[in-house]
Amino acid sequence: MTEEQLQQFDQQARRSARQSRIMSIIAGGMLIVVFLAAVAMWIYVRSVQQGAVTLRDELQTDGNLVPTTDESAVSSAAEKASKSVVSIITNVEQQSSTFGLQQQQRAAAGTGLIVSKDGYIITNKHVVANASAIRVITADGTRYDDVQLVGKDPLNDIAYLKLEAGNAQLAALSLGDSATLRIGQSVIAIGNALGRYQNTVTSGIVSGKGRPVVASMSNSSSQTESLTDLIQTDAAINSGNSGGPLLNRSGQVIGINVAVATNAQGISFAIPVNAVKGTLKSVLAGKGVRRAYLGARYTMLTPDIAKQAGISAKEGAYIIGNSGKDAIVADGPAAKAGLKEKDVITKINNLTVGKQGDVSSLIGEYQPGDTVEMTVQRDSKTIVLRVTLGQYRASDEE
Repeated sequence: MTEEQLQQFDQQARRSARQSRIMSIIAGGMLIVVFLAAVAMWIYVRSVQQGAVTLRDELQTDGNLVPTTDESAVSSAAEKASKSVVSIITNVEQQSSTFGLQQQQRAAAGTGLIVSKDGYIITNKHVVANASAIRVITADGTRYDDVQLVGKDPLNDIAYLKLEAGNAQLAALSLGDSATLRIGQSVIAIGNALGRYQNTVTSGIVSGKGRPVVASMSNSSSQTESLTDLIQTDAAINSGNSGGPLLNRSGQVIGINVAVATNAQGISFAIPVNAVKGTLKSVLAGKGVRRAYLGARYTMLTPDIAKQAGISAKEGAYIIGNSGKDAIVADGPAAKAGLKEKDVITKINNLTVGKQGDVSSLIGEYQPGDTVEMTVQRDSKTIVLRVTLGQYRASDEE
């Protein structure tokens, strides 16, 4: 081999060696990349697995303990009120013809709210209708078997109970003002849902005011009661919730849950709390159920009624007779105060009739013997009359 050939062979050898080193470096780099990718994937999978089964003690933040402002308002009001809401269990007597005409008993359930520390309770009168025995179970599970029916409101689906609390100081609910309710306002309902789920809490809004309803009595599908001036809400109110409170976000009672529309969803009703304040004052004073009485028949104004009657008032109570009965009851409070047929009552003690309640609800805040001012439109003139309310009796019809 010549010297020139030796030099060519040496150059080729050196080139092969360089190429081998380059290939080794590339191969090593690829191995490192693959290794790092595998490590990264292992770390990722490990972190995902740990996140999916994070133990309670490993949580950095418990989302359940970070409520929104809205959640805080609901939970605070519900917690404040729940200890004053009771479940009511009754034994109801009914006739059965299965084995001949005979009396049978069955259990029924409803809800009530404590309104005094010594054990007075408001509920619906249909909850305790035909009851031979009434039992009350408080939120802490205490059971009271000796429960007295104090009386029933003759014009509303309201009844009053009294349990013997002994030395126990019961938590009484605070009553709010149903006259200032706003459409769309948030509300909370609490009750013994379905007669099984004690102190169930639901929330919603005020969907409407001044609603008339013909409600079936819970203890008898054949009996109904006409109720007026009800609060409509979309808060869920189920069987067993009757007699429980409808609350505002401050935990104040603004209504007594009374009825649910069985053929619709999100439509429930409550009696405005102002409508029961007068009779409640009488009960708490030991005078029994005494209801204020006006002695005038009326219809609530609508644009059509106002047009037909030829009056300019847009809202209020139009005094007019019906079914052959006089508009003003002779010698009644309205007659003595000077109210006349075709008058329109627009205000009672500065509360607007219609917008803030009908006449029955607004005078329901007062007791017999109380005097109220009524703003009346008569022949396009506005006058103010002072009316001393009487006491409703079974023979009276308002």
